Amino acid sequence: MNHQRRIEIMDTTLRDGEQTSGVSFLPSEKLQIAKLLLEELRVDRIEVASARVSDGELEGVQKITHWAAEKGYLDRVEVLGFVDTPASVNWLIQAGAKVMNLLTKGSLNHLTHQLKKTQEQHFADIAQSIAHAQENGIDVNIYLEDWSNGMRNSKKYTLDLIEFLSKQPVKRIMLPDTLGLLSPEETKAYIIEIVAQFPDVHFDFHAHNDYDLSVANAMEAILNGVTGIHTTVNGLGERAGNAPLESVIAVIKDFTDLEINVQEQKIYRVSKLVEQFSGQHIPANKPVVGENVFTQTAGIHADGDNKKNLYFNDLMPERFGRQRKYALGKTSGKANILKNLEELGISLEKDELTKVTQRIIELGDKKERVTTEDLPYIISDVLQNNSIKKNIHIEGYHMTHSKGLKPTVQLRMKVYGKTYDESATGDGQYDSFMRALRKIYKGLKKELPKLIDYHVSIPPGGKTDAFVETVITWDYGKIFKTKGLDPDQTVAAMMATEKMLNIVETFNQNPTQEESKFYGNEYRAVAG
Repeated sequence: MNHQRRIEIMDTTLRDGEQTSGVSFLPSEKLQIAKLLLEELRVDRIEVASARVSDGELEGVQKITHWAAEKGYLDRVEVLGFVDTPASVNWLIQAGAKVMNLLTKGSLNHLTHQLKKTQEQHFADIAQSIAHAQENGIDVNIYLEDWSNGMRNSKKYTLDLIEFLSKQPVKRIMLPDTLGLLSPEETKAYIIEIVAQFPDVHFDFHAHNDYDLSVANAMEAILNGVTGIHTTVNGLGERAGNAPLESVIAVIKDFTDLEINVQEQKIYRVSKLVEQFSGQHIPANKPVVGENVFTQTAGIHADGDNKKNLYFNDLMPERFGRQRKYALGKTSGKANILKNLEELGISLEKDELTKVTQRIIELGDKKERVTTEDLPYIISDVLQNNSIKKNIHIEGYHMTHSKGLKPTVQLRMKVYGKTYDESATGDGQYDSFMRALRKIYKGLKKELPKLIDYHVSIPPGGKTDAFVETVITWDYGKIFKTKGLDPDQTVAAMMATEKMLNIVETFNQNPTQEESKFYGNEYRAVAG
């Protein structure tokens, strides 16, 4: 392979990517994305709009071209134009653009049934559009729309068109798989044939992703002679989208010896901005930029990474401005937890680590994933549990909450091995629980502390499935706090209450010694 061969990356997020259903960038957003693509990522070219679409499109292109002219980037900003002399060229002049990507018909099917013109008529119209652009100082690249179908079904026409264009004053001929129908084998065969027949022409390849083959097809095109590849950030585009920039760059870097300008460490930053502006959420398992792709979930993987990076591949997260994470959940082992504790600067005793691991497994059965941000809450909860002798348990409960009716709780408690059942109605589910508990304790002739504060929090960045930490402050002659942790707020409060009941028992049995022991451990739990 020629080590000196260089591949141009033309990103068309602002044009083809905007054809994604529901995506429309504001002019100011287009400018910000253009700046990041050219200055941060350093792609070679950007396609920013289609001519004659709207006043908003014109304003967006004018913002970009004004900035690009000041920075010396104007020849790297391209606009899709049409064979409609002089309309598209006049629009580009008004927009301040200097490069037109002229859309021609790359298949006989499109020519016959959409344009309803002969080959000779279309070629003459193309020549006229190119000449008019040249007269007005605008460079021209050529798109062969539906090129892949043309090569499949009307090869003579498609090759005739390339032959004709190779003699025109155009800089690049761009080969789109418009309907995303090619296989990698077809892509390879067609590119080899065309490059061999026209060795002096600069060819770009433009892949769509209808069969999820866009990256594979782009790779075949690169390996077999094209000089440029078109991408979009996050794979935005019509239908199933275009070849995603992030994956194409990784493939070029890791599977070829070709040179590219793109700074891959900036990919994630640009990806997240495009996600925000487009409103199109990045799937969690999307290669390179998805939330989960650098997260090890299984404990055996973290253990292997600790020993000799056994589960690393060449897609190191640091390459893309990211970092590896170790998920916490029901498949986690101690190795995952140790990795997260190191990140937080926390160390635990061996028995404490075992109990934290078990608690995470239990919580993971209720919640798909435990985050690093959840970990301090879990540790605090476990450490407090570790300091309490449990003679009183919530054995079971049934809660109802219906519109127009007061909440009801059926409660089963086990107190020193004996079971008690009660039910109650209250102003909320936790209030109903407390009323049922009071009935049980009244029958036992036991006194409950006074609840004086009730505080609920979730970890930073928590979502609707986040863990809830409920901290309740009680007055039992002395003020103390208990905590509960659960994805359900009411259950978290009930767990905090169960802890309170057991603490009160220890106070009653040996007030001075037990209070001193509990308050010391409570302080340690909060500090941890």
